[in-house]
Amino acid sequence: GDTSVFGLMLFSCFIPFLIVPIPVTMVLGTLGWQESVPGLVLVNIGYGTRFITLYFCNSYGSFPTGLIREAQIDGAGFFRNFRRILLPVSGPIAAGSIIWQFTNIWNDFLIGTSFGGQSEPMTVALDNIVAGRFFVRGLMAGSVKG
Repeated sequence: GDTSVFGLMLFSCFIPFLIVPIPVTMVLGTLGWQESVPGLVLVNIGYGTRFITLYFCNSYGSFPTGLIREAQIDGAGFFRNFRRILLPVSGPIAAGSIIWQFTNIWNDFLIGTSFGGQSEPMTVALDNIVAGRFFVRGLMAGSVKG
């Protein structure tokens, strides 16, 4: 089941946002969140979660499985393995994902004007200057194996 879910998430990353405003507007209208901050947050979380999930999946897929197997032999369960082994090395990919999501929300004029009721575009200079180094480090964390 995880291969088909991964395939669907990968496929959903290639759907351009210009296709989804009408269905999203209908859903937000049903919830009563059209042109509101909760609706804007919901759209941004829904649009960014699939990318962040793929980043973490690729990062954890490149992690050496020998360490996890040894911990399982010693009696550690899934949550203990995650908390003691995977979580401490997740810093760069988490920082990269947060910066990526922030940059997309900051730059996305279409979502802000369509669902937030705002008409001013936002700038990107500050986050690129401050967070550019951490963004590249986080994206590269899951790209090299070994």
